Amino acid sequence: MSPPIGKENTPPNVITSRDNKWLKSFRAALRGAGLKEGDPIGIEGPKLVEEALRWGLEVEALLVSASGEGDLERILKATAERPRILRTSDRLFAGVAGTDAPQGVAALVKQPSWGFDDILRGAPAQDGSYKAGLALVVALVGVQDPGNVGTIVRSAEAFGATGVVTTRGTADPWSPKALRSSAGSALRLPVLRGMAIPILLTQLRVAEVRILAATSNRTVSGENAVWDFNERVAIFVGNEGAGLPTELECAADARISIPISETVESLNAAVAASLLLYEAARHRRKQTQK
Repeated sequence: MSPPIGKENTPPNVITSRDNKWLKSFRAALRGAGLKEGDPIGIEGPKLVEEALRWGLEVEALLVSASGEGDLERILKATAERPRILRTSDRLFAGVAGTDAPQGVAALVKQPSWGFDDILRGAPAQDGSYKAGLALVVALVGVQDPGNVGTIVRSAEAFGATGVVTTRGTADPWSPKALRSSAGSALRLPVLRGMAIPILLTQLRVAEVRILAATSNRTVSGENAVWDFNERVAIFVGNEGAGLPTELECAADARISIPISETVESLNAAVAASLLLYEAARHRRKQTQK
């Protein structure tokens, strides 16, 4: 029988103390509400970790407990690189995990480095090539629920958006809850975080991107009610309750709305954004089929 693990006989890279510096880093990343510049992104669960490795994100450390050992071999096949592997007990893993039912696998990865040009052209494929297409940007203004933010990022990738921008006051798309809600899309799609609205508007104007303001205002009609999306556009989606600031709506090239029953005041921000993104994708498919 093997002797119990203690300080004098602990194998390398096996963590036995909750005060270990790596566990503190994982706890901050997996339970935090947002990241500062340079902070690692915390990813939890075998599927998300495998996706991160497959898409070439740089892993600072991989944390595995007894429950996650069965997934480790498959996860490591997703990359030719050998990440730093740390092991710990299920009990200590549960103390840093951000989910109620931890699966025993987590990773710290370096933040992707995206620029403004990236959100206009989209993410490269795994072979490094880019798909030709019109820019379709989603800009989130004051969307405070990280679940909504993550769902919008997921819909953005699903319907062919080239990038997402979150402005100041919006939940961090790389926070643990947003990342889980995005199902990994926030790791692949170009994302810019915490931009000032005036700077974003200026950059979009310079790049000749049309600015569309999503509104629940039922008085929107005529040419502003429908947009064909067959040009470079940025769709601005506002706060769950208040919507977009009036000054931003006034600065937009057009306001767009989704017809809904008069008995319903408005749609959830993630639902509204997803419908608009679907409509953009539908218009663009029709255009390419002509």
